[in-house]
Amino acid sequence: MIEVNDLWKSFKDNPVLKGITLSIPAGQTYVVLGGSGSGKTVLMKHVIGLFKPDRGSVTVNGVELSGLSGKALTEARRVFGMVFQGAALFDSMTVFENVAFPLREKRRGVKLDEVRARCLEKLRVVDLGEEVLERFPSELSGGMRKRVALARALVSDPQVVLYDEPTTGLDPITTDYVDGMIKAAKERLGVTSMVISHDIASAFRVADRLAVLYDGHLAAEGTPAEVKASKDPYVQKFLSTWFEKQ
Repeated sequence: MIEVNDLWKSFKDNPVLKGITLSIPAGQTYVVLGGSGSGKTVLMKHVIGLFKPDRGSVTVNGVELSGLSGKALTEARRVFGMVFQGAALFDSMTVFENVAFPLREKRRGVKLDEVRARCLEKLRVVDLGEEVLERFPSELSGGMRKRVALARALVSDPQVVLYDEPTTGLDPITTDYVDGMIKAAKERLGVTSMVISHDIASAFRVADRLAVLYDGHLAAEGTPAEVKASKDPYVQKFLSTWFEKQ
């Protein structure tokens, strides 16, 4: 579904990505781990076509993104849904209006009854129901806001869902909710997921494959077991604190 090949990116004299190559098969959950400033968000912005590489390529669903612009790039991005850090719901809109927003932006002229049915369908994927439709984000718990954000990302039936630091700043119970919804989206809808995170415990719970990004390179990449067994000194140090608690 996603192929990143020899990806390089610098900002002025600061190299951020240095030859990243990875592959994300359809239907899998792929987590990119790394500390602050490791290049995780820059990598995701290349995957969604917001940045163009200095060298290398990003191919999504068979389409190479770096040569696209305008309507062609907008069309290529339709395969994506996005779950932002902090949920990023519109405070002045109800849950229904938030979840319906992508449909109304992308598919003008869709009947209200159809929009409502689609919103309810996706809310039920994340274990929410009709009772939340008229609530505002301020009336929801942190875990419920995250689930509404995922329902909004899913309402356009994307093939790929991107999660930007989905568990940052959350308590353990809410983090478990978020991990559960990532797994539910994969199991119930078969979506491909790319998760940017520095939450090691969450990453090992949800990932089919993991990458650890350090200084613009992939320090380790593979299944959770393969990454855990890595002999790379940075990977061992990065993971050690969490594994010592297990």
